Amino acid sequence: MDKAHYIANNEQLVAQLPTYVQQYYLEKSVVPLSPATLYQYLNEFKRFFTWLIDTGVSSAANPAAITLEELEHLSKQDVGLYKAFLLNRGKANKKNPQGTLSVKTVNRSLNALGALFRYLTVESEGPDGEPYFYRNVMKKVSLIPDSETFQARAQNIKAQLLLDNDQQYLEFIAHDYGAQQNNRKKLNLYQRDRERDLAINALLLGSGIRVSELTNTNLTDLNWEQAQVKVQRKGGKFDTVPIAQWVLPYLQPYLEIRTLRYQATSSTPALFLTKGRPNPRRISSSTVELLVAKYSQAFNQIRITPHKLRHTLASKLYLETKNEHLVATQLGQSSTKATGLYTHIIDTQQKQALNQINQPPTSKDQDKK
Repeated sequence: MDKAHYIANNEQLVAQLPTYVQQYYLEKSVVPLSPATLYQYLNEFKRFFTWLIDTGVSSAANPAAITLEELEHLSKQDVGLYKAFLLNRGKANKKNPQGTLSVKTVNRSLNALGALFRYLTVESEGPDGEPYFYRNVMKKVSLIPDSETFQARAQNIKAQLLLDNDQQYLEFIAHDYGAQQNNRKKLNLYQRDRERDLAINALLLGSGIRVSELTNTNLTDLNWEQAQVKVQRKGGKFDTVPIAQWVLPYLQPYLEIRTLRYQATSSTPALFLTKGRPNPRRISSSTVELLVAKYSQAFNQIRITPHKLRHTLASKLYLETKNEHLVATQLGQSSTKATGLYTHIIDTQQKQALNQINQPPTSKDQDKK
């Protein structure tokens, strides 16, 4: 979804929730949290409130009627049961279409509730100038430990990265993908959007920006002379991100046809556009995800996401610099906590050293004896 759709959906969701959640939404929209993040949070709030009603923890008739007093007096056991509910929903079937949640998703739900309770107990202000209440039960509930080490995670995603063949991937989009198309409609769409799709993939691979940052970028945010792009990071902060020089030749053909082919005007400021009726529209994150999946599947039979292109850039940048702080800065991360992953993706020294242990002597070694 694009930003406008997220905002529209957020407004529908928040109307179904208590007034204190509506106040939370208004304040965090100004901070701002991104509409996409708020969308995730509001869905988690609704899921939690629905569970409180379904299990009888709350006597409210609907989520909007759950009171502050009920949240204030929730026990650690109540929230522990909710945590267990998220972890043990079972496999998806006709009777249980939701299916199992990953540990990452469960922790995201707990983090969202932690943010709400932090607001209610610390950041909010009632008529008396005090927070709505002070007892924060979420402080007593721990997240689920990650059962995967960086080494294991790195091995799992390494096959989905374009560490040695990113340029071949781009050349495949530019020339070879069309030759594989037997369907006239698909071929026409490819020929129409080839320059745009190539520019999108190159920019993701050569800057490491998130797909939401790319789709929210305007034409005026691109600084051609400095090879930089201005993006809005998570949390609403703006950042100027360097672009690899090799990306520019992939961007130029798209910029040359953007206005004529997509009928762009001053009222369509988005850098990347999609054809619409009657007017062109800002390309959505879901469209970018689909086109990356389409090209990567055709390229090497591995369906990847824009986030894997971000991982590719980060891994190659660490390989070149051995500097986690530089990688974190390029990615717009406030710490190097997450960049440890990239050291494991490209670190082959450990395996090389392991292979040298108790290595059988060569024939030359035998001759020396």
